[in-house]
Amino acid sequence: MSGGAGCGNGDEVKHLEAWPRVEREQLAVCHFCDALHEAPAVEEGTAVVCSNCGSALYRNQPASLDRAVAFGMAALLLMVVAQGFPFISLSANGMVSGMTLTGASLSLAREGSHLLAAGVAFCTMIAPSALAAGLVYVCLPLRWGKAWPGARGVALWLYRLEPWAMVEVFFLGAVVSLLKLVKLADVSIGVAFWALGAVMFCLAAAIAGIDRRELWDRLEVALQK
Repeated sequence: MSGGAGCGNGDEVKHLEAWPRVEREQLAVCHFCDALHEAPAVEEGTAVVCSNCGSALYRNQPASLDRAVAFGMAALLLMVVAQGFPFISLSANGMVSGMTLTGASLSLAREGSHLLAAGVAFCTMIAPSALAAGLVYVCLPLRWGKAWPGARGVALWLYRLEPWAMVEVFFLGAVVSLLKLVKLADVSIGVAFWALGAVMFCLAAAIAGIDRRELWDRLEVALQK
């Protein structure tokens, strides 16, 4: 086991550790050199680096749960907007056609591409909504030291679900398609387009801002009560 890891303050530290630590030895493995370190609690805003290669081991993210809850709830509200309004509208030769996210999946299903339709619906609607709802379900009660029923299982599924929330892939594909469609028809970008872009930002911010060490420490302490 390597010795103590080094601490680096990127910002001025204003608060001490902001969550209850579990009474057991905690370890951290460097993802670059595989060195094993003791993982002590550190102050908010402080990063811990590997004493062997200098890579970042972990960081005490300030207001981690607050960020996860805020961005998660925003993503849920935006998903409602993204489902209820047109994504894009096309106008050509006097004919106007609009498309929603749900309509895109249904159109694929009507054309016989059932597997593709299910994949689009899951990766652009079901998985992002479930990920945002799961973050809120787990993190919101933890702010008061409590855990709702099944919180541990939901937290485990969040890690499995994260790679399947492919909003950014669909959004990038939509942008590429729009660049081609503007040559064939007049294209109007709908409210759902911007809402989905905001969902992409909110989910990325929620996942990047959450402190997973804090999450599991708080969850374990809450479940022991």
